[in-house]
Amino acid sequence: MAFFSSSTRQIPQAAAVPEHVAVIMDGNGRWAKKRFLPRFAGHAKGVELVREMVRACLERNIRYLTLFAFSSENWRRPQEEVTLLMQLFVKALEQEVEKLDRNGIRLRVIGDLSRFDQSLQGLIRDAEQKTAGNTKLDLTIAANYGGRWDIIQGVNRMIAACPEKQDDWSEADLEPFLSMAFAPEPDLFIRTGGEERISNFLLWQLAYTELYFTETLWPAFDTAEFDKAILSYQHRERRFGRTSEQLPGASDA
Repeated sequence: MAFFSSSTRQIPQAAAVPEHVAVIMDGNGRWAKKRFLPRFAGHAKGVELVREMVRACLERNIRYLTLFAFSSENWRRPQEEVTLLMQLFVKALEQEVEKLDRNGIRLRVIGDLSRFDQSLQGLIRDAEQKTAGNTKLDLTIAANYGGRWDIIQGVNRMIAACPEKQDDWSEADLEPFLSMAFAPEPDLFIRTGGEERISNFLLWQLAYTELYFTETLWPAFDTAEFDKAILSYQHRERRFGRTSEQLPGASDA
């Protein structure tokens, strides 16, 4: 597994274009409601936006895209909506994996998949295996995922891997066991839909990520809106604990 720097232990490279973008795709139901459509219509439209976002990342040389599709708390939604979301997930896997593979995109799904039925788990495994050799873009879908779950499962796996060790654990010990160990920490986090919170998403990994919140509902978040988020990112000072004067290229004047 490749080694990626930790923003709390090293100073990561800060490029003009984010290497890793993480997104909470919020506002599907409200988008549908405004159009007097059932909530599910908003979720279906949201899947179309995922395709557009993937194309935008390829065109902008963004290497990692992580999307929060279904949180561990989303099971609290009405049963009918949860069932329809699961059906949409299955349909997307059945229809999109061949396209992802042809375009050199690697698909991964992170989260506690044990709660999904066996057929869906099988589709996920098949999709991950089919696209495992692709390198143009890493597309990660967080499904039945929670940041606290991620840390707990990482701790449990870390302890099981080193049963002889009793104490003095470090960040470096834990990081290989987290769900996103295969990717650098996100440079840019986007949440659509007007809410300004991270909702238990990538709690460990977002330590020094630049946060961008927009009122735009996810089904309306097109490439122009995406470019606004990137432009905002490009105007941030990524200091990682340093002063402005310590940044590369800073002037003493």
